[in-house]
Amino acid sequence: MDITGASALVTGGASGLGLATARRLAAAGARVTIVDLASSVGAELAAELGGSFAAADVTSVEQVAAAVEIAAAAGPLRVVVNCAGIAPPAKVLDRDGSPSSLADFERVISINLVGTYNVIGQASAVMARTEPGDDADRGVIVNTASVAAFDGQIGQPAYSASKGGVHAMTLPIARELARYGIRVLTIAPGIMETPMLMGLPQAAQDSLGQQVPFPARLGRPDEYARLVMAIIDNGYLNGETIRLDGSIRMAPR
Repeated sequence: MDITGASALVTGGASGLGLATARRLAAAGARVTIVDLASSVGAELAAELGGSFAAADVTSVEQVAAAVEIAAAAGPLRVVVNCAGIAPPAKVLDRDGSPSSLADFERVISINLVGTYNVIGQASAVMARTEPGDDADRGVIVNTASVAAFDGQIGQPAYSASKGGVHAMTLPIARELARYGIRVLTIAPGIMETPMLMGLPQAAQDSLGQQVPFPARLGRPDEYARLVMAIIDNGYLNGETIRLDGSIRMAPR
């Protein structure tokens, strides 16, 4: 699919995987709308890329709808990439054996899973009314899960559940939106050089990288972005979750 002059919306686009994707999309000729929190540097980055910034919490129907409107005003909305998410660790039982906070569990589910669904719903409603391009292709939605959806570690019940949900809803949504010529896929990254991991000591980063069979290093955000571009380019990819993880299978802890 040719995205030159088309609009692309990237949630969590002010850092990490989202920023790398926004840069790749802009370089390919798309008009990128970065969606992130108002406290982020999204506005400055969007200006740098010649795109737009929409301050939004992905769990807000109104804010996401407004962000989609901003993106659609820039050109036909062809690409949506969901990168917004959080990953606070929490066990089922805390140190003294008491149940951990249910509110914390709900917050992770709300942002990672419900937020992704919210963006899909608001964006697909606009994409479905867009004139189709080549091969009746109206566009593609790429979600972000995690290898934790399949190999969740101790302390990741909320995160694994949220990312498992993103994986599980990929196929039914792809089947539903097929009638509109909208493809839906999910990438499940492994251990990536995200801002959270890059804040760890170098020794800890090296240790994590050495757990990856090959290449024995952390994944790079641009490798995620390059996979997004390959998904956009290959119109026969649909309804699938693709692991991007150097073949790692996470240990229990």
